[in-house]
Amino acid sequence: MDIDNNEINQKYLRAKKRVDALKGYYIHLTVFILVNIFISITKIVHDVDDGKEIMEAILRFDTFELWVWWGIGLVFHTFKIFGSRLFLSKDWEDQKIEEYMNEK
Repeated sequence: MDIDNNEINQKYLRAKKRVDALKGYYIHLTVFILVNIFISITKIVHDVDDGKEIMEAILRFDTFELWVWWGIGLVFHTFKIFGSRLFLSKDWEDQKIEEYMNEK
């Protein structure tokens, strides 16, 4: 009986670790999106205040560098969390089929 409880505890700890990692990823993604939206809007408003046309301000590439470098880090984080499951693997497909079959 102790082996079963120990095994359950180990499974729980592994699952908890994966959930914590996934939670950290979603926080990283949310911060990335919110910060980049804020910076982009701030730069657009600043450019419009300086007399640039709105489309010229929107299409400016000064924020591009921030998006790229931070985005590269986010891509690596994504692969760390999702690995090969990212590209809709057969396991994902089977899991979704089972999920949809169990719906009422």
